[in-house]
Amino acid sequence: MEPDPQTTWHLQTSLVHAGERAPAPAAIPTATPIYTSATYLYPSLAALNQAAEDEASYTYTRHGNPTVAALEQAMCIAERGAGATVYASGMAAMHAALLAAGTPRGATAPAPRAILAARDVYGTTTVLLQEFFAARGTAITTCDMCDLAAVDTALAAHQPDVVLVEQISNPILRVVDIRALAQRARAAGARLVVDSTIVTPILQQPLALGADLVVHSATKYLGGHGDVAGGVVVARTGLLRDTLRRQARLLGATLGPFEAQQILRGLKTLALRVRQQCRSAGEIAAWLTSRPAVARVYYPGLPQHPQHALARESFGGLFGAMVSFELCNTGRAALHRFFDALRLVLPATSLGDVYTLASAPALASHRELTPEQRAERGIGETMVRLSIGIEEPADIVADLSQALDAVAVEP
Repeated sequence: MEPDPQTTWHLQTSLVHAGERAPAPAAIPTATPIYTSATYLYPSLAALNQAAEDEASYTYTRHGNPTVAALEQAMCIAERGAGATVYASGMAAMHAALLAAGTPRGATAPAPRAILAARDVYGTTTVLLQEFFAARGTAITTCDMCDLAAVDTALAAHQPDVVLVEQISNPILRVVDIRALAQRARAAGARLVVDSTIVTPILQQPLALGADLVVHSATKYLGGHGDVAGGVVVARTGLLRDTLRRQARLLGATLGPFEAQQILRGLKTLALRVRQQCRSAGEIAAWLTSRPAVARVYYPGLPQHPQHALARESFGGLFGAMVSFELCNTGRAALHRFFDALRLVLPATSLGDVYTLASAPALASHRELTPEQRAERGIGETMVRLSIGIEEPADIVADLSQALDAVAVEP
């Protein structure tokens, strides 16, 4: 037996290498390990060269990582897609999806010529469309995606190659017909990109309805605990999957293994959390309609919601865990009194956590829009958006009740 070369090294050298590169154990770990290595070794240069040609092998973590691959596999199964690619944030995922959707079939360079977007997409997505895509020559058009006649007109007039929607818009919570939009987009030669962050795979799987790409901010419901940032794009076809993967390697907006493991862990309780959150949201939305300090409640589960019937048909009796409402008192001082009075509900800018969160869209998710743009979307200056957590609904109601009482108190 040859002597271990480490026994002849200086201490400084031994401390660098000792304990590393041990053989993998024969036992299979129950939970996916966190693989932190940036590079991977093979027994020969020929084996390394062969691994570089193999999608299933690992050579460099920007090209692939076992922990990240486990998350991508889980999301591919969750959305019933051809493949998933994960990113460092939801906005990186949205950027990647729009680039891939605008890449001509068979081409490698992203070239979105024209994008037709829902008028009420997430505020930062609007800024991305304006400051990144429009500034680089992409024609950006918006329309009311709940109005299929308006969609037909826009498709005919602008001939986009990408159509972008949210299943449930943020924060007005309007619902779109994914199947009808997918049919129209395909007939027009466009690819449909669906932001499914609020809906999650538990309520609906857009790829099964004809969408081409599904985007998630994994920071929200997928991670679910407010402790990780990430994004996911799931592709319907192998061509789009390959385009996404190549772009991810080139642009480097990849997710780290620690974050991948946290999101993978969050997926294990996603169905339990979302169902509980949806049930609680329905109770809280109904309660808010009776409060004198509340002018209007936005929730697809309410019978008066304009797309209630579509939501009931689309989401299997669940209506999401987001509730928005307008205060009767339209002054900003009233909005501040409400938020400052909260004790259980947390004033935070995100959504989809186990905690119930409250946000003021005019000051948070849509603050970069002009007042005119917010008004066009129906976002009032005293709108409150709630992301319902997994707490006992009665405790959430009690906290909202005392905060709404504070709204009526003059300073």
